[in-house]
Amino acid sequence: MPEHVVRNPEFEQTVRDSFARQGLMSTYGALLERVEPGLVDLAVPFADGLTQQAGYFHAGVTTAAADSACGYAALTLMAPGSEVLSVEFKTNLLAPARGERIVARARVVRSGRTITVCQADVYGVDGTRETHCATMVATMIRVDAG
Repeated sequence: MPEHVVRNPEFEQTVRDSFARQGLMSTYGALLERVEPGLVDLAVPFADGLTQQAGYFHAGVTTAAADSACGYAALTLMAPGSEVLSVEFKTNLLAPARGERIVARARVVRSGRTITVCQADVYGVDGTRETHCATMVATMIRVDAG
């Protein structure tokens, strides 16, 4: 795993404060499970309102969780006063997302001053069983907060 440069010693609080302001993740009931330099795990508990017609997590929920996890992984390595926006992402849906929750585990592949590339794997979790259900590659951009 690459050694990351932490530009903001308060990165964890910055990420948690930003996450607390995000309406969509709040609507989903999402939780930050891990916030480390270049790494974020985000979990979404199952709810009927988050499903598609066959009862699986909707692909939009899976994609939004991966996108947010990637964005916050990128933010952990950005300078104070930064905010993060998605520029582009590609998601491969590998299996139906099902279980008591999904977990998006994101990591920074390369962090630059402005552009950061991330990768996230999403797992459907049912008890101790995890099923890899999606992979995302995302490009994030640093913007000034405000």
